[in-house]
Amino acid sequence: MSAVLLSLATLFSTLAGGLFALKFRDRLHFILSFTAGVLLGVVSFEILPEIFGLACAQGIDAIGGMVALVFGFLLFHGLEKYLLVHHTHEEDYAEHRHPRVGVLSALALIGHSFMDGVGIGLAFQVSNAVGVAVAIAVIAHDFCDGLNTVSLMLVHRNTARRAFGMLALDAVAPVLGAASTLLFELPPGTLMLYLGFFAGFLLYIGAADVLPEAHSQNRSAIAGSLIALTCLGAAFMFVVARAVH
Repeated sequence: MSAVLLSLATLFSTLAGGLFALKFRDRLHFILSFTAGVLLGVVSFEILPEIFGLACAQGIDAIGGMVALVFGFLLFHGLEKYLLVHHTHEEDYAEHRHPRVGVLSALALIGHSFMDGVGIGLAFQVSNAVGVAVAIAVIAHDFCDGLNTVSLMLVHRNTARRAFGMLALDAVAPVLGAASTLLFELPPGTLMLYLGFFAGFLLYIGAADVLPEAHSQNRSAIAGSLIALTCLGAAFMFVVARAVH
Protein backbone atom coordinates (compact mmCIF):
# COMPACT_ATOMS: atom_id res chain seq x y z
CA MET A 1 0.00 0.00 0.00
CA SER A 2 2.99 2.33 0.39
CA ALA A 3 3.29 2.48 -3.42
CA VAL A 4 -0.35 3.55 -3.80
CA LEU A 5 -0.05 6.21 -1.11
CA LEU A 6 3.12 7.70 -2.61
CA SER A 7 1.58 7.64 -6.08
CA LEU A 8 -1.08 10.07 -4.82
CA ALA A 9 1.63 12.75 -4.77
CA THR A 10 2.05 12.28 -8.53
CA LEU A 11 -1.63 13.17 -8.96
CA PHE A 12 -1.09 16.65 -7.53
CA SER A 13 2.20 17.10 -9.38
CA THR A 14 0.54 16.26 -12.72
CA LEU A 15 -2.43 18.55 -12.05
CA ALA A 16 -0.10 21.42 -11.18
CA GLY A 17 1.76 21.08 -14.49
CA GLY A 18 -1.43 20.87 -16.52
CA LEU A 19 -3.08 23.84 -14.82
CA PHE A 20 0.05 25.87 -15.50
CA ALA A 21 -0.27 25.10 -19.22
CA LEU A 22 -3.99 25.99 -19.21
CA LYS A 23 -3.45 29.31 -17.47
CA PHE A 24 -0.67 30.43 -19.81
CA ARG A 25 -1.97 28.91 -23.07
CA ASP A 26 -1.68 32.32 -24.78
CA ARG A 27 2.08 31.81 -24.50
CA LEU A 28 1.93 28.23 -25.65
CA HIS A 29 4.93 28.48 -27.99
CA PHE A 30 7.19 29.15 -24.99
CA ILE A 31 5.69 26.25 -23.07
CA LEU A 32 6.03 23.97 -26.09
CA SER A 33 9.69 24.86 -26.55
CA PHE A 34 10.37 23.88 -22.95
CA THR A 35 8.21 20.78 -23.39
CA ALA A 36 10.26 19.62 -26.39
CA GLY A 37 13.41 19.76 -24.29
CA VAL A 38 11.69 17.87 -21.48
CA LEU A 39 10.60 15.11 -23.86
CA LEU A 40 14.14 14.79 -25.19
CA GLY A 41 15.51 14.78 -21.67
CA VAL A 42 13.09 12.11 -20.46
CA VAL A 43 14.14 9.81 -23.31
CA SER A 44 17.86 10.52 -23.00
CA PHE A 45 18.36 10.72 -19.25
CA GLU A 46 15.65 8.43 -17.87
CA ILE A 47 14.23 5.94 -20.37
CA LEU A 48 17.34 4.93 -22.34
CA PRO A 49 19.55 4.50 -19.24
CA GLU A 50 16.78 2.39 -17.70
CA ILE A 51 16.64 0.18 -20.80
CA PHE A 52 20.38 -0.47 -20.76
CA GLY A 53 20.35 -0.91 -16.98
CA LEU A 54 17.64 -3.57 -17.22
CA ALA A 55 19.47 -5.31 -20.05
CA CYS A 56 22.72 -5.37 -18.07
CA ALA A 57 21.09 -6.54 -14.85
CA GLN A 58 19.17 -9.33 -16.57
CA GLY A 59 21.93 -10.35 -18.97
CA ILE A 60 19.76 -9.74 -22.05
CA ASP A 61 20.42 -7.89 -25.30
CA ALA A 62 19.27 -4.28 -25.25
CA ILE A 63 18.68 -4.34 -29.01
CA GLY A 64 15.09 -5.42 -28.34
CA GLY A 65 14.43 -2.12 -26.59
CA MET A 66 15.96 -0.20 -29.50
CA VAL A 67 13.82 -2.09 -32.02
CA ALA A 68 10.78 -1.25 -29.90
CA LEU A 69 11.84 2.43 -29.96
CA VAL A 70 12.01 2.50 -33.76
CA PHE A 71 8.71 0.60 -33.98
CA GLY A 72 7.00 3.08 -31.64
CA PHE A 73 8.29 6.05 -33.62
CA LEU A 74 7.19 4.64 -36.97
CA LEU A 75 3.85 3.38 -35.66
CA PHE A 76 2.88 6.79 -34.34
CA HIS A 77 4.06 8.38 -37.59
CA GLY A 78 1.82 6.03 -39.54
CA LEU A 79 -1.17 6.56 -37.27
CA GLU A 80 -0.87 10.33 -37.54
CA LYS A 81 -0.32 10.51 -41.27
CA TYR A 82 -2.76 7.85 -42.50
CA LEU A 83 -5.37 7.06 -39.87
CA LEU A 84 -5.80 10.38 -38.06
CA VAL A 85 -4.99 13.17 -40.50
CA HIS A 86 -6.45 11.59 -43.63
CA HIS A 87 -9.56 10.39 -41.88
CA THR A 88 -11.02 13.85 -42.54
CA HIS A 89 -11.41 15.81 -45.76
CA GLU A 90 -8.53 18.01 -46.85
CA GLU A 91 -10.53 21.23 -46.40
CA ASP A 92 -11.23 20.27 -42.78
CA TYR A 93 -7.58 20.60 -41.79
CA ALA A 94 -6.25 23.35 -43.97
CA GLU A 95 -4.46 24.89 -40.98
CA HIS A 96 -2.98 21.53 -39.99
CA ARG A 97 -4.52 21.27 -36.53
CA HIS A 98 -5.88 17.80 -35.81
CA PRO A 99 -7.73 17.27 -32.51
CA ARG A 100 -7.50 13.47 -32.87
CA VAL A 101 -3.72 13.72 -33.01
CA GLY A 102 -3.74 15.71 -29.78
CA VAL A 103 -5.98 13.10 -28.14
CA LEU A 104 -3.77 10.22 -29.28
CA SER A 105 -0.65 12.04 -28.10
CA ALA A 106 -2.24 12.70 -24.72
CA LEU A 107 -3.35 9.07 -24.47
CA ALA A 108 0.24 7.97 -25.08
CA LEU A 109 1.35 10.17 -22.19
CA ILE A 110 -1.48 8.84 -20.03
CA GLY A 111 -0.27 5.32 -20.81
CA HIS A 112 3.20 6.36 -19.73
CA SER A 113 1.81 7.85 -16.53
CA PHE A 114 0.04 4.55 -15.81
CA MET A 115 3.36 2.75 -16.28
CA ASP A 116 5.01 5.32 -14.00
CA GLY A 117 2.65 4.06 -11.31
CA VAL A 118 3.44 0.47 -12.27
CA GLY A 119 7.13 1.34 -11.93
CA ILE A 120 6.57 2.62 -8.40
CA GLY A 121 4.66 -0.50 -7.45
CA LEU A 122 7.24 -2.88 -8.94
CA ALA A 123 10.07 -0.97 -7.26
CA PHE A 124 8.41 -1.52 -3.89
CA GLN A 125 8.36 -5.23 -4.69
CA VAL A 126 12.17 -5.02 -4.71
CA SER A 127 12.52 -2.99 -1.50
CA ASN A 128 11.09 0.03 0.28
CA ALA A 129 14.25 2.04 -0.40
CA VAL A 130 14.08 1.41 -4.15
CA GLY A 131 10.35 2.14 -4.13
CA VAL A 132 10.80 5.52 -2.45
CA ALA A 133 13.61 6.48 -4.86
CA VAL A 134 11.49 5.63 -7.91
CA ALA A 135 8.50 7.48 -6.46
CA ILE A 136 10.59 10.62 -5.98
CA ALA A 137 11.73 10.41 -9.61
CA VAL A 138 8.17 10.03 -10.89
CA ILE A 139 6.84 12.88 -8.74
CA ALA A 140 9.66 15.12 -9.97
CA HIS A 141 8.84 14.74 -13.66
CA ASP A 142 5.05 14.31 -13.49
CA PHE A 143 4.70 18.09 -13.36
CA CYS A 144 6.06 18.08 -16.91
CA ASP A 145 3.82 15.14 -17.83
CA GLY A 146 0.79 17.24 -16.95
CA LEU A 147 2.18 20.22 -18.82
CA ASN A 148 2.90 18.04 -21.87
CA THR A 149 -0.58 16.50 -21.86
CA VAL A 150 -2.34 19.87 -21.86
CA SER A 151 0.09 21.41 -24.35
CA LEU A 152 -0.38 18.59 -26.85
CA MET A 153 -4.17 18.86 -26.58
CA LEU A 154 -4.23 22.64 -27.02
CA VAL A 155 -1.77 22.73 -29.90
CA HIS A 156 -4.12 20.56 -31.95
CA ARG A 157 -7.10 22.83 -31.31
CA ASN A 158 -8.81 20.77 -28.63
CA THR A 159 -10.94 22.73 -26.18
CA ALA A 160 -9.73 23.67 -22.72
CA ARG A 161 -12.44 21.42 -21.24
CA ARG A 162 -11.24 18.42 -23.23
CA ALA A 163 -7.62 19.22 -22.31
CA PHE A 164 -8.58 19.31 -18.63
CA GLY A 165 -10.37 15.97 -19.01
CA MET A 166 -7.19 14.40 -20.38
CA LEU A 167 -5.22 16.05 -17.60
CA ALA A 168 -7.51 14.46 -15.02
CA LEU A 169 -6.97 11.04 -16.60
CA ASP A 170 -3.22 11.65 -16.66
CA ALA A 171 -3.26 12.59 -12.97
CA VAL A 172 -5.20 9.49 -11.92
CA ALA A 173 -3.23 7.08 -14.14
CA PRO A 174 -0.16 6.65 -11.85
CA VAL A 175 -2.39 5.83 -8.88
CA LEU A 176 -4.20 3.16 -10.90
CA GLY A 177 -0.86 1.86 -12.18
CA ALA A 178 0.56 1.51 -8.67
CA ALA A 179 -2.61 -0.23 -7.48
CA SER A 180 -2.47 -2.68 -10.38
CA THR A 181 0.90 -4.04 -9.26
CA LEU A 182 -0.80 -5.59 -6.26
CA LEU A 183 -2.16 -8.11 -8.78
CA PHE A 184 0.80 -8.95 -11.06
CA GLU A 185 4.55 -8.83 -11.65
CA LEU A 186 6.03 -7.52 -14.92
CA PRO A 187 9.04 -9.45 -16.29
CA PRO A 188 12.11 -7.22 -16.79
CA GLY A 189 12.38 -8.14 -20.45
CA THR A 190 8.83 -7.00 -21.12
CA LEU A 191 9.39 -3.77 -19.23
CA MET A 192 12.46 -3.07 -21.37
CA LEU A 193 10.38 -3.44 -24.55
CA TYR A 194 7.69 -1.14 -23.16
CA LEU A 195 10.25 1.53 -22.30
CA GLY A 196 11.72 1.40 -25.80
CA PHE A 197 8.28 1.61 -27.42
CA PHE A 198 7.32 4.61 -25.33
CA ALA A 199 10.63 6.33 -26.05
CA GLY A 200 9.77 6.10 -29.75
CA PHE A 201 6.42 7.77 -29.08
CA LEU A 202 8.06 10.61 -27.18
CA LEU A 203 10.71 11.22 -29.81
CA TYR A 204 8.09 11.42 -32.56
CA ILE A 205 5.83 13.72 -30.55
CA GLY A 206 8.71 16.06 -29.79
CA ALA A 207 10.22 16.11 -33.26
CA ALA A 208 7.10 16.07 -35.45
CA ASP A 209 4.52 17.89 -33.32
CA VAL A 210 5.89 19.97 -30.48
CA LEU A 211 8.99 21.63 -31.97
CA PRO A 212 7.40 22.54 -35.34
CA GLU A 213 4.42 24.10 -33.55
CA ALA A 214 6.64 26.02 -31.14
CA HIS A 215 8.37 27.65 -34.12
CA SER A 216 5.33 27.82 -36.43
CA GLN A 217 4.83 31.58 -36.11
CA ASN A 218 8.34 32.16 -37.46
CA ARG A 219 9.12 34.98 -35.06
CA SER A 220 12.82 35.57 -35.61
CA ALA A 221 12.92 37.97 -32.68
CA ILE A 222 12.16 35.23 -30.18
CA ALA A 223 13.74 32.25 -31.97
CA GLY A 224 16.76 32.39 -29.68
CA SER A 225 14.52 32.38 -26.61
CA LEU A 226 12.61 29.36 -27.89
CA ILE A 227 15.81 27.42 -28.54
CA ALA A 228 17.10 28.39 -25.10
CA LEU A 229 13.89 27.09 -23.50
CA THR A 230 14.29 23.76 -25.32
CA CYS A 231 17.82 23.50 -23.97
CA LEU A 232 16.53 24.44 -20.52
CA GLY A 233 13.90 21.69 -20.64
CA ALA A 234 16.52 19.08 -21.50
CA ALA A 235 18.87 20.43 -18.81
CA PHE A 236 16.05 20.35 -16.26
CA MET A 237 15.46 16.64 -16.88
CA PHE A 238 19.21 16.01 -16.69
CA VAL A 239 19.33 17.60 -13.24
CA VAL A 240 16.23 15.70 -12.09
CA ALA A 241 17.62 12.39 -13.34
CA ARG A 242 21.00 12.97 -11.68
CA ALA A 243 19.38 14.08 -8.41
CA VAL A 244 17.21 11.01 -7.95
CA HIS A 245 19.67 8.30 -9.04
